[in-house]
Amino acid sequence: MMDTSYQQLWQDRKLYLTAMTHSGAKLFAAAFRSIGIDASEFPPSDEAGMELASKYISGDECFPLKVTVGDMLKKIQENDFSKQRLGVFMPTAEGPCRFGQYAPFFRKLVQSMNLSPDDVLVLSPTSRNGYEDLGNSSRELMRTGWRALVSSDILRKFLLRTRPYELNDSETEEVYESCLDGVAGVLEVPDQKPKEKLGALVEEMIRSRDRFRAIPVRKESRPLIGVVGEIFCRLNRFSNQNLVKKIEEYGGEVWLSDVGEWVWYTNSEQCRKLTMEGRTLTTAMLGAKLKNHLQKKDEHALIAPFHEDFHGCEEPQDIEVFLKLADPYLPQAGAYGEMVISIAKSVYLYQKGADGIIDISPFTCMNGTVTEAIYPRLSREHDHLPIKNFYFDGTQSDLDRDVGIFLELARSYQRRKKIQRAA
Repeated sequence: MMDTSYQQLWQDRKLYLTAMTHSGAKLFAAAFRSIGIDASEFPPSDEAGMELASKYISGDECFPLKVTVGDMLKKIQENDFSKQRLGVFMPTAEGPCRFGQYAPFFRKLVQSMNLSPDDVLVLSPTSRNGYEDLGNSSRELMRTGWRALVSSDILRKFLLRTRPYELNDSETEEVYESCLDGVAGVLEVPDQKPKEKLGALVEEMIRSRDRFRAIPVRKESRPLIGVVGEIFCRLNRFSNQNLVKKIEEYGGEVWLSDVGEWVWYTNSEQCRKLTMEGRTLTTAMLGAKLKNHLQKKDEHALIAPFHEDFHGCEEPQDIEVFLKLADPYLPQAGAYGEMVISIAKSVYLYQKGADGIIDISPFTCMNGTVTEAIYPRLSREHDHLPIKNFYFDGTQSDLDRDVGIFLELARSYQRRKKIQRAA
């Protein structure tokens, strides 16, 4: 648990997490609760939040910033600061993406509203102060938070594997939400040894697996559509106008790139940069290797019960081998960020028998712009695999027309492709 000073910092304060993914935010909030911080995800993003955000931004910012600012402003607007202070969880990142400026922008916005940091605390885990705001609980949170993200990815994958084939409308969603509640209940237990918590979490994940397996489904052949792209826009349903569900409505099954692959990529980048700096035999490299080992160990334990269910759609097991798939197009040493992962994942999905690739990005996003220039060549060199970029900026577009056309291309490719997906 937190020491006295940090207990005072979080006393009468509610921490909110932006729902890049509904499942990830819900389970990561449970991880925060396990160290004594009252946390939950922001309410779903909506047009009201977008309207509020437009009053404080210029319009040149990337779309995910507008969505997250809207989430925060809605909560600030309805909050009674005489009774409860707020916290906003907003990580940062290095590299070419503008995401690294979100947390400083949030702090500046709070100040412009004549609110103090005590009223609204912006918690930024990879910023200069690291996890100082969490005191002695930072290591525990990192371990539990990683398990939360892995569990979230697994349950979302099971949702997308099952929902297109369900016999009873909405049954898969209901099971999914119930499973999230069960996993959150395990994660939020305080003062539990890591080994005990992992054991309890694996048991809960097995119960979730069995509930998914019990859902009645029809047997049919659907085009498998891989979805890659900018991490927030592809995973946040509001940002992409629920494009995944739209693909399902037009007869497809979606393989959605998860959060875990970004974590493995950043781990790989950390080790690569340490090596380039001549710091191979250092405590920093030892710490990076140890973190990687523990994360891999936890992931293996959590995914083990699902090997049969995810046969043929396994996620990459070795990030270094996976990233080499992008070398002919965007080598890791010469480019940085989601563009590298999107290209590598597109090749990987082709090898797994996917029938089409959709890249989701915010309008003007550099990652999407770069990959769009590369996809024509990648498609030609992989049996003319259908690939399409979808850009989003909060305005309505004719998704029905575009998705319908793309699914027809995917069905045509499905009939002539060389690599068949596993049964």
